[in-house]
Amino acid sequence: MARVVVIGGGFGGLASALRLAKLGHAVTLVEEREPGGVLAPVVADDFSWDVATHTLLPAVIRDLFRKSGRPLEKELELVPLDCLREHWFGDGTSLVLTAGRSGQQAAFDSLGAGLGDQWVAHVASYADDWEVVRRGYAETPWDPDHVPRDLARRLDARESLHRRLRKAFRDERLRLVAAHPFTTDGHDVRSVPAWAGLTAYLEQRFGAWGFVGGTVVLRDALVRRLATRKLELVTARAHDVVVRGDRAAAVQTAAGEVEADVVVIAVDPRRLPTLAAFVARTTPAIPARMTFLGLTGEVPDLPHELVVHGDPTLVVRTTGRAPAGAQGWTVQTRGRSGEDPLAALSRHGLDIRGRVVSRLDLSPREQAERWGGSPLGVLWEGRGTVRRRLGPRTPVAGVYAAGSHATPGSGLPFVGLSAALVAQVVGPATG
Repeated sequence: MARVVVIGGGFGGLASALRLAKLGHAVTLVEEREPGGVLAPVVADDFSWDVATHTLLPAVIRDLFRKSGRPLEKELELVPLDCLREHWFGDGTSLVLTAGRSGQQAAFDSLGAGLGDQWVAHVASYADDWEVVRRGYAETPWDPDHVPRDLARRLDARESLHRRLRKAFRDERLRLVAAHPFTTDGHDVRSVPAWAGLTAYLEQRFGAWGFVGGTVVLRDALVRRLATRKLELVTARAHDVVVRGDRAAAVQTAAGEVEADVVVIAVDPRRLPTLAAFVARTTPAIPARMTFLGLTGEVPDLPHELVVHGDPTLVVRTTGRAPAGAQGWTVQTRGRSGEDPLAALSRHGLDIRGRVVSRLDLSPREQAERWGGSPLGVLWEGRGTVRRRLGPRTPVAGVYAAGSHATPGSGLPFVGLSAALVAQVVGPATG
């Protein structure tokens, strides 16, 4: 039985800790804040807003619960979302994006004859990419120095997502929809490898799934399971990994040293001097400005997520919890414009300025301070980005990496897969 110390209590850290505890290891979780990371809601006045609102690949969440104790259905309810998101374009047209091939084809055909066929063909082109990435990277611990040939062809290909979308679509609206998962996270699609666009394939094939009660119910279920699995929680900041004899031996925290045979890093490795040098050539993805709104009175009926393309581009999510007669909205703003998001919304026919009874604005810096780093992981900076990330292994013996900085994509599915990879590499307790 190894003494495992997991640094970071976000979803990646919680998932890693629970999987390793179920494998028989003695696990200590080090987290300076309340566990949960972006699973925990933002709270102000009588309102509560989710930061992570849904998930793709629900099997990743189900597998975590099955591998760490009771099945997910015993703890919480996942439901498929009829609408992935709605897009509003600058020319006044709009698109309701649903899951499933037939629904998406019909939606794009409403924008113009033949556009549905173009979209379906583009999404289908990622089927082989997903199978290769899934088998060789997302679901299997990989060695950057010994990459299977079919995976290496993807990782080392020069084609960018920008170029692939330009070849696939003449209509700018289709390019905007395909690029949205990356532009909303602050990436330049000219620096995103073409294969990473497989997100569109995952959305069409598996759909989006919401949590009844919000992602806080996922956080609460995982925190309860910490006690069930008898994990130790150290509420303190982790300063660094202590290395003795060329391998990890402990974690230095504000509360003292915690001995370890295995250390799992589920935070930005830049925070730890022992790991920082290995990720010096990567850059964190910077969050967008976030505005959390409490609204009363007559409020427009919107889907759970609305994307308003322009400058700034606005992403409105309506998944907040509110008192009776009120609603909670979150507005994410990206672009060069310094315009107030409520004024920008009013230009698009969503004037809610007279309905606001609560407002909280968080800048990118304030979000990084709240969550101990960027929850969006590593910025795409060309085809070499994957090889510059850490995870599941690192160059330091006994140290492994999970979380958003160890995955090729942000969000619960990729983070959950990263925790599963760490559990595979560490393996079950022996002796």
